Amino acid sequence: MLLTQFRSFYFRTMPQDMEIAIRYFSIFGSLEWDIDIDKPLEELIENEIFTNFHTLKTKIDSILVEDDLELLLHAIAVGDRKMFSSFKKAHLNEFEGGISLNKLQLLNILGLEHSRESEPQKEYSSQKLKKEIVKNRITHKLYFKSQFLRFWFYFVYPFYDEISEQEYKNFFTNFNKHLYSYISFTFEELSNLLLEQTYADKIVEKGSYWDRRIELDVLALSENGKLIAGECKWKNHKITKKELGKIKDKCNKINLDIDTYALFSKRGFSNELLSIADDKLLLFGAEDFEELVKNTTIADLLESSFK
Repeated sequence: MLLTQFRSFYFRTMPQDMEIAIRYFSIFGSLEWDIDIDKPLEELIENEIFTNFHTLKTKIDSILVEDDLELLLHAIAVGDRKMFSSFKKAHLNEFEGGISLNKLQLLNILGLEHSRESEPQKEYSSQKLKKEIVKNRITHKLYFKSQFLRFWFYFVYPFYDEISEQEYKNFFTNFNKHLYSYISFTFEELSNLLLEQTYADKIVEKGSYWDRRIELDVLALSENGKLIAGECKWKNHKITKKELGKIKDKCNKINLDIDTYALFSKRGFSNELLSIADDKLLLFGAEDFEELVKNTTIADLLESSFK
């Protein structure tokens, strides 16, 4: 679904720069609107979204019906996406949260990213596990299937009253403060798709990885049993060799036998990193995301839309 949305957005807007494509897609990606990406984001948000605010809100309200669903969607949008912490942030107990989550999944608004953490194993039956291990709960993560709805509940929802009165100052202050963090997750999602599209072997499992000790933006498994670990950085500076060291330390911490490391960067890489790139170290800059739309036809998009 995400790949189809990105391709559709790309062919509607035909951006000259993939960095711009990713930035604008993270907000308008799932709307079938004609967006002029030559205009600044703030201008587009005001003219396209705020001008239609009451119509959009009425439509969203008619789908959700219940206020607790909005609270949960906001909690997921701005939080760590972990299921139990999202329930807590939305002031829902686990039973209430489970019911709300089920409704949102049935509405095709949310998807579930399953944890790949294993249950702690005792070396012998009478062994007592450490408190931090016992307290750790394996939890799945939640994600929005619509880029626009994620934007709405991340940025618009907290300022409903002000936007309704055409007061936008606080919205844009918050928007500019958190925009990079917001886009980072879209970049992470697209990075997983790019790895799947370009890796030499067929990828049979992909996504982020998290447990009580580490988090990885990308951990993929190929058909030939190779593990690929990756990190994604939506930053205004080049990634250096230091970042490669960090991801290696993470993987060593939990004894992951990594065959290939992959780094994804908005602004490219240091010369030192570029000089050591090979089939064991894959480097992807923003321009490489053109691979996601290469050789795609309108017929492909139509066919994908009905799957």
